Amino acid sequence: MDRNTAFVLWFDELRREDVNLVGGKSSSLGELTSATNVPVPYGFATTAAGYRYFMRKTGLDKKIEELLKELTDVEDPVQLRIVTAKVRDAICAADMPQELAESVRKSYDELGKKVGEAEPFVAVRSSATAEDLPDASFAGQQDTYLNVRGADMVIQKVKECYASTFTDRATYYRTKKGFDHLEVALSAAVQMMVFSKSSGVMFTVDLVTGDDSTITIEGAWGLGEYVVQGTVTPDNFRVKKDDLSIVSKMINTKPIQLVRKAGGDCEELPVPKELQKAQVLTEEQVRELASYAKAIEKHYGCYMDMEWGVDERNGKIWLLQARPETVWSKKNKDGKGAVQGDAMETTTERVIVVKGLPASPGRAAGKAHVILDPSRIGEFKDGEILVTTMTAPDWVPAMKKAKAIVTDAGGMTCHASIVSRELGIPCIVGTKSRSTEATTTIKDGTEITVDATNGVVYEGYVEDLVKPQEGAAQGGSVTIAEAAPVTGTKIYMNLGNPDMAEKYSVLPCDGIGLMREEFIWTTFIHEHPLYLIEIGHPERVVDQLAEGIRKMCQAMAPRPVTLRFSDFKSSEYRDLKGGDKFEPVESSALLGWRGASRYYDPKYIEAFKLELRAVRKVREEFGLKNLNVMVPFCRRVDEMERIVSLMDAEGLHRGPDFKVWLMAEIPSNIILADQFNKFVDGYSIGSNDLTMLVMGCDRDNETVAPLFDERNLAVKRAIRHLIEVAHKEGKTVSICGQAPSVYPDFTEFLIKSGIDSISVNPDVVAATRKSVAQIEQRILMDSLTGRGRADTEDYNW
Repeated sequence: MDRNTAFVLWFDELRREDVNLVGGKSSSLGELTSATNVPVPYGFATTAAGYRYFMRKTGLDKKIEELLKELTDVEDPVQLRIVTAKVRDAICAADMPQELAESVRKSYDELGKKVGEAEPFVAVRSSATAEDLPDASFAGQQDTYLNVRGADMVIQKVKECYASTFTDRATYYRTKKGFDHLEVALSAAVQMMVFSKSSGVMFTVDLVTGDDSTITIEGAWGLGEYVVQGTVTPDNFRVKKDDLSIVSKMINTKPIQLVRKAGGDCEELPVPKELQKAQVLTEEQVRELASYAKAIEKHYGCYMDMEWGVDERNGKIWLLQARPETVWSKKNKDGKGAVQGDAMETTTERVIVVKGLPASPGRAAGKAHVILDPSRIGEFKDGEILVTTMTAPDWVPAMKKAKAIVTDAGGMTCHASIVSRELGIPCIVGTKSRSTEATTTIKDGTEITVDATNGVVYEGYVEDLVKPQEGAAQGGSVTIAEAAPVTGTKIYMNLGNPDMAEKYSVLPCDGIGLMREEFIWTTFIHEHPLYLIEIGHPERVVDQLAEGIRKMCQAMAPRPVTLRFSDFKSSEYRDLKGGDKFEPVESSALLGWRGASRYYDPKYIEAFKLELRAVRKVREEFGLKNLNVMVPFCRRVDEMERIVSLMDAEGLHRGPDFKVWLMAEIPSNIILADQFNKFVDGYSIGSNDLTMLVMGCDRDNETVAPLFDERNLAVKRAIRHLIEVAHKEGKTVSICGQAPSVYPDFTEFLIKSGIDSISVNPDVVAATRKSVAQIEQRILMDSLTGRGRADTEDYNW
């Protein structure tokens, strides 16, 4: 079977790399089924090839192209609604070609045999091929059909999924994201139905603060659509990742639920009185869900957004889908939410109108526009504050115009919350659960101030919120921040995730001392570079690496960013798609074909050139000259010479604004520093590997791990020697291992040895800068008084 032309593929035949074949949702379901141990309802997916066959065979591709010419202004909600309705009607009116229909019918029948049920109930979920990409939040833009039974009905729903490619919201999103409407294809994931007693969503990062130490779980009674849509305000649980302890829970009133009907389809029913304020999950179930979230995040290597359900028949928890979380990778940088416009008459009174959940932080003041009927969306004007019962994806054009949004219902993961965070608009949701309905309490046209950082709406334009005084915290209280001390030793930051660069750019660091390139490979590219070259897509490496590096450099500019070239071991490269063909099996990959030894090797050199081209693209096309590079695990001087020559050939020349560093992590780097000096501008000590190789001690081996200590005199002598030899020829020395974060005495040794910079993880940047400042002042005091404490260790060798 040719996977590229097949009309149907089963979940266990799919992996997350198959977005082009079956879209983001279906490929993710395949990844969960094939490569994790979390419980996922089984099923199959129709393919992009099937969708394109449908469009071509019916002639719809040409017809849709003509219809879309009528869409001249995507911001006009009336025009958008009329044109997309015509497209959907055309798709639904077409007969599905027989070959495609038979493939779906046969697969549905086979699914029933595999699970031991004749004509099983299934969910049919749309999955677009541009969905769930790190920079395109398409999730939820197409439709889902629940409790579907019978092959004919499944075929009908697959066709309706195809039509949902052209909903108002999906068409609007594609236009704004620059996707070609006819290039995006639609897959339908046909998945065993979970008879959900309760269900909801789950995130591995706090969607408001970006705190990634906790897991957020939201749930309500019945099927999960009402949580996603914001129809009900769900229960909310926060769980610590490290020990799965529940740190907070908020149990809300849940008066209605969406439930499956026995013969098919779904209906809304009232929740029994005794359950409306009851907790939808036991604490044991909360911890079980959190453990699945941890496992999924670890597998994907990035923050995750998941949906779950608890089956009423046996109480089993199922993971219904998972996708990379996109909010914190796309934080709006244009300052939306700040109060702008004409001068306003302000008040110092704080009269609270309503309270709700602070879904998207920020503050704004303006006129409230209360909209209860979606048909009135077109009346909404730029700069007004949208007040409504809840939002749906069709409301996005209006939401874009809003200064702020306030809703009666919804939780931290409902549509209004997610879209507001993406757009950078202050948003408060679920006012009914905290106080009263905003739509009945806030009068249309009244002037209000929305403090979405704290979840409060005030009467009028509150002066200290509308015009915050200098030094006022965003939460509204005045604080005096402790100034970051000036240090002679530069304090750099280790950071691999480009999507966190903006968040951490405010920390008192002097730049990025270590940007690990591997994060971009495992999170965004997923494919082996030689495999991409083989299939004719080397540009994917260049473009995606460059985009990740750009984010980091742009966020930190003008401070320097030092990118460490790829340092995967062969075993890790083999995990990338297509890697099996190109990677050897090494008994000791840690000491094998890694780092510099790959870059000039004829078997790998073309892949390394792609990394160099990505660096050049960032520096020349994007104009970000604050980017420098570092070569890891370089055993010999002649290797370094070859690599510098390779860089020259690719147009990357060492100079005043482009530095080449060497990762000093092998004893030969220390012993031959006088010769390495000819080809580098500086060194960054990798104290973990250096200690391991100086001491001959595997830090991950429990038997000998107690012998591993960066403070051993042999390691200190090596570091002191490197600094002396490097400084003689004007080279700088940094350190990017864990030791300075953990041992204050080791930091003192480094500073007394003359280290130029120290690079630490974001969580200890401020503390390290303060510690370094104190040590430097102590050294100055000791030199003035001559009464400093003697160092009894002999660092000379």
